[in-house]
Amino acid sequence: MTANEIRDSFKKFFESKQHAIVPSAPMVIKDDPTLMFTNAGMNQWKDIILGTRDPEPRRRADTQKCLRVSGKHNDLEEVGHDTYHHTMFEMLGNWSFGDYFKEGAIDMAWEYLVDVIGLDPKDLYVTVFEGDPAEGLERDDEAEQYWLKHVPADHIINGNKHDNFWEMGDTGPCGPCSEIHVDSRTPEEKAKKPGRELVNMDDPQVIEIWNLVFMQFNRKADGSLEKLAMNVIDTGMGFERLVRMLQGKHSNYDTDIFQPIIKAEEQICGLKYGQKEETDVAMRVCADHLRAVSFSIADGQLPSNAKAGYVIRRILRRAVRYAYTFLGQKDGFLYKLVPTLVHEMGDAFPELKAQQQLITKVIKEEEDSFLRTLDKGISMLDKAMEELKAQGKNQLDGVQAFRLFDTYGFPLDLTELICRENGFTVDEEQFNVEMQKQKERARNAAAVENSDWVELQPGEQQFVGYDYTEYNCHILRYRKVTQKKNEFYELVLDATPFYGEMGGQVGDCGVLVNEDETIDIIDTKRENNQSVHIVKQLPKNPAAEFMACVDTDKRDASAANHTATHLLDYALKQVLGDHVEQKGSFVSPEVLRFDFSHFEKVTDEQLRQVERMVNDMIRQDLPRDEHRDMPMDEAKKLGAIALFGEKYGDKVRVMRFGPSCELCGGIHATSTGRIGFFKIISESSVAAGIRRIEARTGKECEELLYNIEDTLKTVKSFFNNAKDLQGVIQKYIEEHDHMKKEIEGFQAQAVERAAKTLVEQAREVNGVKVVTSVIPMSPAAAKDLAFKIRAAVQGSLLCVLGTHDNQKPQLSIMMSDDMVSDHGLNAGQMVREAAKLIQGGGGGQPHFAQAGGKNVDGLSAAVDKVIELANL
Repeated sequence: MTANEIRDSFKKFFESKQHAIVPSAPMVIKDDPTLMFTNAGMNQWKDIILGTRDPEPRRRADTQKCLRVSGKHNDLEEVGHDTYHHTMFEMLGNWSFGDYFKEGAIDMAWEYLVDVIGLDPKDLYVTVFEGDPAEGLERDDEAEQYWLKHVPADHIINGNKHDNFWEMGDTGPCGPCSEIHVDSRTPEEKAKKPGRELVNMDDPQVIEIWNLVFMQFNRKADGSLEKLAMNVIDTGMGFERLVRMLQGKHSNYDTDIFQPIIKAEEQICGLKYGQKEETDVAMRVCADHLRAVSFSIADGQLPSNAKAGYVIRRILRRAVRYAYTFLGQKDGFLYKLVPTLVHEMGDAFPELKAQQQLITKVIKEEEDSFLRTLDKGISMLDKAMEELKAQGKNQLDGVQAFRLFDTYGFPLDLTELICRENGFTVDEEQFNVEMQKQKERARNAAAVENSDWVELQPGEQQFVGYDYTEYNCHILRYRKVTQKKNEFYELVLDATPFYGEMGGQVGDCGVLVNEDETIDIIDTKRENNQSVHIVKQLPKNPAAEFMACVDTDKRDASAANHTATHLLDYALKQVLGDHVEQKGSFVSPEVLRFDFSHFEKVTDEQLRQVERMVNDMIRQDLPRDEHRDMPMDEAKKLGAIALFGEKYGDKVRVMRFGPSCELCGGIHATSTGRIGFFKIISESSVAAGIRRIEARTGKECEELLYNIEDTLKTVKSFFNNAKDLQGVIQKYIEEHDHMKKEIEGFQAQAVERAAKTLVEQAREVNGVKVVTSVIPMSPAAAKDLAFKIRAAVQGSLLCVLGTHDNQKPQLSIMMSDDMVSDHGLNAGQMVREAAKLIQGGGGGQPHFAQAGGKNVDGLSAAVDKVIELANL
């Protein structure tokens, strides 16, 4: 069976068991503050498990794109060095929300593995949770009884809490689990040692293939466990490992998931896989990381220097430096592999096909940028090794090694490799100390302490914000949150008009009010599919009835900007072409930002066309045509635009304003006329193939026009309120340019005269002409003067100039070549030493160097210091 056939067989089997087959959620998570990436199949069902969303249908199955490179689930440094760890991987899973439980999950797993795809029962071992008295958790005898229907007792192994009690994180849903392990060793190896002795012992041929999680508990902030409202089955089977078993391979990278990519690498590099360990590791790293980066970009996450984007950039750069170091790739390499990936996986994941051009361009630009950075880092390392050699040392200190890592992305092993090749070692202990300091700084900056939710009454939240801005409500639950020593509270209301930040649109603010008090709601976030209200203080009586009132001025301004992004999206497609796709947005009451795919700068003329089109739709006052809970098929027939990287259910909300029609869950204006006016204020590049437009609407546009008008009035006043302002400014520029040329001519003559005078006044010391002076002069003129003196002096020369301009001192040293070669002098070193006297620093070449400083009064002493250092 091919990988694609295996994936299909899993879906068909569970479809036959009455499971709804659902599409993979995006790998990049946008609206969950606790996660950046989908790292397990259950992430998209968190709100169902926690009881905040309807569980129907109660049986589901899918293949989920996952990424594990940060936090608790971090396998990054293992990837490539072994045969089965990956960054991006597929997780085949089936779920039951309050339907079947342990017996059903075990029976179905066994039927699929043995009866459908034909694994040998003798090679299968299972683990059950051994219990934990400290937590008051008993051994999972129930799971063992169900397994005994299928396997002999000696194929059932006790597992500890680390291996057999699954937890999503420090808090949240959890429960005992049962792992299925497969022994794929040769018959001879199996005869020597039973497979049960190698389960969970990191043997590459006896590995876990499927984990059946029996979710029963919720872990609270104080560490205690409480029962979930319903039992949940959450299973996860590593697709790559399953394919390996069925294709009889000893490495995931030998399957048809990775081999086409590795073959493409061989062709580009001219190297063979399977001949040299370091080459094999590099090819595996590149094949794995290509998938992670490509799927992330397809799901809307570009490499960047912050949060999720930084993780993607780090993965990409790890692949680039493996290709650079071990595959001899000094130019972009990974982007050439994208067509192979799309060919192999594009049918199962159509987002790859649709985004191929963007993926290729982004990866190429990132590779080129990092390769330039690598060159800079290598130059720095070469310089550091030269200095070590001059000092007679053979170890690079860990602080320098860490700076290379932190600033230039140089991992320690690459620094060690280059140093080792040149006979140096690296202080790894000091490097680790610096790394730990950085981790602690990051941890302290991001530390958030959540207390447990205090439940006032049971129930699910009802969002009424599409229809109301005020609504009677009660608090369902609240908790205290501490972040960076700031304390605030999060409230969940039974009914709320407050929109929680999502899809780029900021959350509402407003008040909770009753006869006794008014509580300010300073922000509203989205968590587990519900609005969470942020307040600085709790009500005196949290159980009381309140009126939740949205700040309508801010809501209306935000809604107008959001509707404007829809009109902007439509206009860009008309002006630039259908390839334009939204790649992100930010909508607040003050401003809107819109990121979109386009491969060149948008011209001023095109921007003006877009503006005119948007403002024409605003003047038409197109009414909001809203369709809630529309089946996805019907929405597509309407022509509604869906965004890559967004997760949509079977029922969607369609928002239409005239020709603009999109799937959207945000807050919008009642008609386009409410926007007032639209003005683009900037267009720029965000990344390869991604442009960004920033714009203003309504009142903000009014303020923008007033600012422009005030600026224009001020500029006019500088020119006696001239009627032809443009003509007057043009004339002023021409006069300025003419005077500038005249001044430059006078300066050049002054430099010529100064050079002649200083050469005439030069004194001779041991056959060397010594020119010294302290004079007022601009930095550019000082450099020119030094070179003119060098040209005028035949023979040995030492010229030291102290110049100052607007109280800023500068020291310049110029020498003839023989002073460097015969006398062993170095202007760069000398200027650094003398510059201390002007409270500055600098450097340069051995024959010419300059330094700036702060202390003009120290110039004479600095000049004398250079003469002293020359030791003539």
